[in-house]
Amino acid sequence: MSVRGKDRQIDNIEFNVGDIARSKAFYGDAFGWTFVDYGPTYTEFSDGRLTGGFTTGEPVRPGGPLIILYAEDLEGAQQRLKTLGAVITRATFSFPGGRRFHFIDPDGYELAVWTSQEPART
Repeated sequence: MSVRGKDRQIDNIEFNVGDIARSKAFYGDAFGWTFVDYGPTYTEFSDGRLTGGFTTGEPVRPGGPLIILYAEDLEGAQQRLKTLGAVITRATFSFPGGRRFHFIDPDGYELAVWTSQEPART
């Protein structure tokens, strides 16, 4: 995931897939997407405008990809979401390049929020 300075905007879309090579071949051939591999369980794709990822790190979730938003202040975003009634489904975790958490919105959709920022030091 790359930082583009777009606080509170959709930044990435992540597909949980059964086979990364199969997904790369499918989307590459169908739409001309390009790819950057980040290990055996994650590949970033680009359609020339938007980036996203294919991962085998989670089960395939029929019904849609994971929409990932960017926040400069991850803890602040999480607190706002909780105040608005969102349910945090995956606590903040680190990954190469940043940290993120997952939540369920009022209609039951799971989304994630990530940041490249280090946690605030107190």
